[in-house]
Amino acid sequence: MEKQIYFDHAATTPLCKEALEKMLPYFTEVYGNANSQHAFGREAVKAVDDARDTIAKIIGAKPNEVYFTSGGTEADNWALRGILKANEKKGKHFIISPIEHAAMLSTAKDLQKEGYVCDFMKVDADGFVDLEHLKTIIRKDTVLVGCMLANNEVGTIEPIKEIAKIAHENGAYCFTDAVQALGVLDIDVKELGVDLMSMSSHKIYGPKGIGALYVKNGVKITNLVFGGHQERTKRGGTTNVPATVGFAEALRIANEEREQNFKYVSSLRDRFIKRVLAEVPFVKLNGPSDLTKRLPANADFSFRFIEGESILFSLDLAGIAVSSGSACSSGSLEPSHVLLSLGLPEGLAHGSIRFTFGKHNTMEEVDYAVEEIKKAVERLRKMSPLFKEVQGEVKNV
Repeated sequence: MEKQIYFDHAATTPLCKEALEKMLPYFTEVYGNANSQHAFGREAVKAVDDARDTIAKIIGAKPNEVYFTSGGTEADNWALRGILKANEKKGKHFIISPIEHAAMLSTAKDLQKEGYVCDFMKVDADGFVDLEHLKTIIRKDTVLVGCMLANNEVGTIEPIKEIAKIAHENGAYCFTDAVQALGVLDIDVKELGVDLMSMSSHKIYGPKGIGALYVKNGVKITNLVFGGHQERTKRGGTTNVPATVGFAEALRIANEEREQNFKYVSSLRDRFIKRVLAEVPFVKLNGPSDLTKRLPANADFSFRFIEGESILFSLDLAGIAVSSGSACSSGSLEPSHVLLSLGLPEGLAHGSIRFTFGKHNTMEEVDYAVEEIKKAVERLRKMSPLFKEVQGEVKNV
């Protein structure tokens, strides 16, 4: 394989050199347990506190409102389950969107087995939440309204500030999953008005296995992980000191480079979308056609008459890494729940591929990918009975 091109940054990103260098001493030199009372422990806990301060400052929070987790999935689970368990006296009703990450949808499904009641906000064909519908389904006993800040499959940037306002007017908490948006959008939790927000490190060129949950002071939430006094007794488990340090450094860099990266990655995405739409027939761009309303890295296409996995494997053989839907569900043969919620028929949903670009990609890589897509699509459609039928080579019986 001569070329290796990575267009799957929504799944994960490479660890940046600066974050790695910042982490290294905490593996071999400053190796104390951050909960130990001796000098080794005090040095470790200072590193954790500094990391917490950095992250809190960037998102507009107070340091004691940031709780480290093992990643975005744990943070999502904790937010949903923890809020509902802590506020059962108010009710057992909650609302989320149907295009949430599997971490939210699976937790919601599990909670329903325990007697909790979930309603789903409608979304339009571009993936935007219907605020008027939210107003009709929110109730006096609604405890939480949850919606991701930006969708992981089609890149739609949701009106979280307006969602939070509706939630608060009805006495409910508002949670947002900001895993895809962190380090990309200008995020201020106070400006958004959210009560809880999940984050992850490995989407922003930081280490895997570390994330965080913002919990606004005064919000009642029960523990998800028990077993120790870490994270101010809210989350048991030995603190992953190197990872917290790497997370904070990666976010610091992402925040510093945010505007230039946004502009550059958008230019890659825009060129890619323009060429694919112009040069590949029978293709649909999923998500907002107004590219200013989607994440700068995201381009999600459905290719008619072809299975998405077939394109994925063809591009992989050409050295191009992409995703069929979200990384967490790419092993499933089921069509994307996100695309089905947007109203796509199963055939189109099955033929979807997500391309997500990063700051190290180039225009040359974009152009190479378009050429390989054209080759793959042409070859695969020649084998498709449905495409032959459209072309008039096969008649309906």
